[in-house]
Amino acid sequence: MRYRSLLTTAALGAALAVPAAVPPAAASPAPSGCDATDAQIYAAPPAEVTGGPGDLLACRPAKLTNIPGDVPMKAWKVRYVSTDAKGARNVVTGTVAVPDAAWTKGGSRPTVAFNPGTLGSGPQCAFSKQLAGEYVDMYEGANLTLFLKAGFAVAATDGAGYLDGQVHTYMVGANAGHALLDAVRASRRIPGGSLTEDGKVGISGYSEGGAAALWGAQLASSYAPELDVAGAAAGGVPGDLKLTAKQLNGSLFAGFLADALVGLNAAYPEMPFDELMSDRGAQAIKDVRSNCLYGTLAVFLGARVENFSKDGLSLEQIYALKGPGGATWGDIVDRQKLGAGIGTPSSGARYEIGFPVFQYRGWLEEIIPHETEDATRQAYCEAGITTTWKNTYPAEHLSTDWGAAGDVTDFLADRFEGKPARGNC
Repeated sequence: MRYRSLLTTAALGAALAVPAAVPPAAASPAPSGCDATDAQIYAAPPAEVTGGPGDLLACRPAKLTNIPGDVPMKAWKVRYVSTDAKGARNVVTGTVAVPDAAWTKGGSRPTVAFNPGTLGSGPQCAFSKQLAGEYVDMYEGANLTLFLKAGFAVAATDGAGYLDGQVHTYMVGANAGHALLDAVRASRRIPGGSLTEDGKVGISGYSEGGAAALWGAQLASSYAPELDVAGAAAGGVPGDLKLTAKQLNGSLFAGFLADALVGLNAAYPEMPFDELMSDRGAQAIKDVRSNCLYGTLAVFLGARVENFSKDGLSLEQIYALKGPGGATWGDIVDRQKLGAGIGTPSSGARYEIGFPVFQYRGWLEEIIPHETEDATRQAYCEAGITTTWKNTYPAEHLSTDWGAAGDVTDFLADRFEGKPARGNC
């Protein structure tokens, strides 16, 4: 396969069931200093996670060798409390970076909540590890350079499932949206840090990160109402998981579908899964859990989901399988379509969005179906949310991430400066 085909691999992501409002919990004491070891950052979570969303559990200074451009900054790896798709506390890791240059554009320094595109599910794949040069199989360091050069702080989540003994809950949007918002909360609790509670927040991500960004946007008003979110930018968004899965099955990019199936099982272990697998399926689960982006794509090149279960189950047959509560896999997936239940402030919608959104895709997109990206944008327009849309980048999936990076930075800069957004619905 051509090298370019391997490179067209930013991530598929989306979301599952969103829990009811989480009751407040007593805050965990903040660490007295950022002196945790790497082992402590990524240690398995305790049996019972205490504290409130965004509580900082541990941090350590980091040198982000995979952010090019030699931008002077202070950076930390962080371990913090978040909330999973069922409303329970979980523990997530990430990275915080703050430019050394003073913020001179009025008010407090803003922060970009960032979710990377697909990196893979192995423990070595965590974005915080890759930014620090501990493993290299990622492609978004230069995007963060643009944010930092613009003076923005960055709170980049790894997403749930990169602690010892875990697997990334790829495709689970509630996990992703919560982890993204809580990364901002945690960034403001670093001992000796300079970020303040009144700083504006922008949300950004592409592909898997784009889905996470929209889930962060949809959940912000209910889950993190104290955050002053000024805008969200999301590209390459797989808004309809079934359409996306159908296109991925048997394709050059079937590894994303493998990541998704294993990630969903990690979030919903009560649903039928392991017992359905053939020996080949059991090996496939191990492959997902151990590989990063390119390794997973190579292992599952052209693979079909029908070849991994004892009964040769198709996607449609898997969707029909019921769990202990009577819900099917299809129910879980369908009720998580991005753009469903959204509205403007005071609309009474389940997800109220009171800030502008920038959505985009490449003209030559070959991984995510155009129909689902276009439909997500249309859903936002029909809900009355100020939406800027651009689909004219002369690029395929991954290169659109890079090609749009300047537009994303400019969009967020305008929102931080209070400039009105011009939607083009």
